[in-house]
Amino acid sequence: MADTAMRGEGHKASKKVTAKQVTKGDVPRLLASNGSGGKPRFSKAYGFGLVTAALFLLSWVGQFVTQLLVVRKENADHGQAFEWSDFVAQFLASTFENWQSEFLQLIWQAAGLTLLLFWGSSQSKESDERIEVKIDRLLEEQGIDPVSLSARVNRSL
Repeated sequence: MADTAMRGEGHKASKKVTAKQVTKGDVPRLLASNGSGGKPRFSKAYGFGLVTAALFLLSWVGQFVTQLLVVRKENADHGQAFEWSDFVAQFLASTFENWQSEFLQLIWQAAGLTLLLFWGSSQSKESDERIEVKIDRLLEEQGIDPVSLSARVNRSL
């Protein structure tokens, strides 16, 4: 019966690790269980940055194409010849104007949130000490001594 239950869940069976089962040599092995010394793959580690860069390039190319079409149409409507030098100057000006407004807004939000977190706003009241107490209580409920586990982890680092 147990064999069929384990086969039904897949090849990997979940296993609880208690403080009694963790030895000094096990801590680095547990920390590096993904087989790469604890370092995630490049795509996983930098996925957010890669997606952000792709979206940035896509939107910038979109701005370039649409602005190019608009400038060509305006020049044709006024009977003027299209000149790349005028277009590039206009494109860069609109790009920097857009970036200036967006980056100032983003910097203010990041700086403002950092200051509020530093000053201890009501949104950031849960301190590290409170989180550690919660984790310790969860460990104790599982029968793991948080002090000895913490000491073993600190010795392995």
